[in-house]
Amino acid sequence: MNRGPVKNTRPAGQTFADKARAAWGTPVPDWIEELARLADAEGLGGAEKRIDYSRSAISQILAFKYMGDLFRVEQMVRGALMALTVECPVLGEIGRDRCLTEQKEPFRATSRHRAQLFHACKTCPQRRT
Repeated sequence: MNRGPVKNTRPAGQTFADKARAAWGTPVPDWIEELARLADAEGLGGAEKRIDYSRSAISQILAFKYMGDLFRVEQMVRGALMALTVECPVLGEIGRDRCLTEQKEPFRATSRHRAQLFHACKTCPQRRT
């Protein structure tokens, strides 16, 4: 019975950077190059931990087949891997990836800090709508 491809295998000699170049064409966006470089160095698991996207999503992003919000992925990569920072009214200067993560967090009345962030994120110019 054929159960599909074997896990953690790629065609011989093909890197994630090669996969990205073939899918995105030239020139490849700088954030895609950075993501491919990380995936080549640390594998999809390492990239998963750094940008908080699943291995399959990262593979789809590199293959230019991801159907989700590519702008958010770009901002997460720029914040986590390329040191893009923003000014948060509560936390000060933080990485763009942390800013996007904080925006997704729900309101929690049990944490004063979380409540401040929740309300500040609603009116912040960095807010993703």
